[in-house]
Amino acid sequence: MISARGLRKSFGDFEAVRGIDVEVARGETFGFLGPNGAGKSSTMRMVAAVSPVSGGELRILGMDPAVDGPAIRSRLGVCPQEDTLDNELNVFDNLYVYGRYFGIPRAEVRDRAEQLLEFVQLTEKRRARVEDLSGGMKRRLTIARSLVSSPELLLLDEPTTGLDPQARHVLWEQLYRLKHAGVTLVLTTHYMDEAEQLCDRLVVMDKGRIVAEGSPQQLIREHSTREVAELRFGIGENERIAEKVADVGTRLEVLPDRLLVYSDDGEEVLARVHERGLTPQAVLVRRSTLEDVFLALTGRSLVD
Repeated sequence: MISARGLRKSFGDFEAVRGIDVEVARGETFGFLGPNGAGKSSTMRMVAAVSPVSGGELRILGMDPAVDGPAIRSRLGVCPQEDTLDNELNVFDNLYVYGRYFGIPRAEVRDRAEQLLEFVQLTEKRRARVEDLSGGMKRRLTIARSLVSSPELLLLDEPTTGLDPQARHVLWEQLYRLKHAGVTLVLTTHYMDEAEQLCDRLVVMDKGRIVAEGSPQQLIREHSTREVAELRFGIGENERIAEKVADVGTRLEVLPDRLLVYSDDGEEVLARVHERGLTPQAVLVRRSTLEDVFLALTGRSLVD
């Protein structure tokens, strides 16, 4: 569905994407992860055939976006990060008018709109004004609109940003259903649990390059340990005690509020800490997550 070799994107002297290779197979859910400025959005815009490639080779659905842009876009669905719904139209007409842009016959687009409203659980809101919808409803309507043309490839940019947990899980269920219907999904997200839940494979980008690639579990195995023990000794104490526990795990990370000890057996870490006469104020043993991988690869510093 997507094949990129040495893909680059430049804005003047600034190179946002620095020669990445990406392959996305039909029917899979593929994710782009990375901090702000990593090059995710620039890559997604090239894949959407709305931003020209600066270098390398890109094929979408087997076609060259520089030559076949309109043909590619007619087979894509795009859910942008910001909702761009038409506030002057009601919920149903947002889908109907958008479908007519694709030249879909009136009767067919009416049927599709009704089916999509049922799919995203907005049938009862079909005559409601967009401005009266909740944030979660607007997001579901935006996804429904991206599906009006029955796309083979759906691009989702931060699909659940700003939503409460209930709304996020509703959207996850709908994306699962799309995947099982054969739609290829490509998404960017800042939610590591979302990437773990949805993505078959993903890449982690940093400063325009791919720094890791694989399934969520593969990345955790390669770049973290099976478990993490979180130890809290109190403000001002963590750094002092860090040297006393530096060898009880595979890797130690010192944070202002806690110590993170990476190990394949978190309970063994706790036992060794107690053997040394140390008593944390609070402890937590958890499995390693994609967030641990992400922070290890891209750092904890804020990126503007």
